Amino acid sequence: MRADLASLESAIQHRFSDPAKLRRALTHSSHAHEARAAPDAPRIDNEPLEFLGDSILGFLIADALVARFPEYREGELSRLKAHLVSAAHLHGVARRLDLGSYLELGRSEEMSGGRAKKTLLVDALEALIAALYLDGGLDPVRRFIAARVLDAPLEDVNSEETGRPAGLTNFKSALQELAQARKLPPPRYLVIRESGPEHAKIFTVEVRVGTDCTAQADGRSKKVAAQRAARSVYERLFQH
Repeated sequence: MRADLASLESAIQHRFSDPAKLRRALTHSSHAHEARAAPDAPRIDNEPLEFLGDSILGFLIADALVARFPEYREGELSRLKAHLVSAAHLHGVARRLDLGSYLELGRSEEMSGGRAKKTLLVDALEALIAALYLDGGLDPVRRFIAARVLDAPLEDVNSEETGRPAGLTNFKSALQELAQARKLPPPRYLVIRESGPEHAKIFTVEVRVGTDCTAQADGRSKKVAAQRAARSVYERLFQH
């Protein structure tokens, strides 16, 4: 039995005027096949919504990247978009929503661990995006993508630590490129303090761009602290 859909609506901050759209987005083809009253009855699963959601996601990610990074060249925008729409990134988004617990699966998929399968979760996320669009238009989808896809947790998107492509929240890379675009000196990082016991150290890192723009941040690793400090300076520069 899947989880109460009201909790998912709360997580995505949208109350469906037509709950059937949400239910369809979460209905896998295996369940639709088993649930048909007759062999020739139409199947109602999430595959068409998945197709639509994939296109909507690509468009809104591109739109958001151009708005956030007007100084970026096409190649850099394409690299960021490729990461943000990748199965690896979307799988993380789906897991943080606990999307698997809301799926309607057939018996075979349920028994084979379908609620944790990467492909099923990514497909359901794309279908959910389409359902949001069909129920409320682009505005709720924009909010959802901004909160859940563009602004993924910092520790989950770090190419130096995970080997995955750098995404929007790799602020060290973003800050370096923004400084270059603004003809500023390259960012300089310095570990200025280590505190706490050996097994649970906290590192304080300072980043400086030129003489006037600087920030400090803490983290459980030097890399995380540096990313957080870079984010602070990046957002300050980006707004000016």
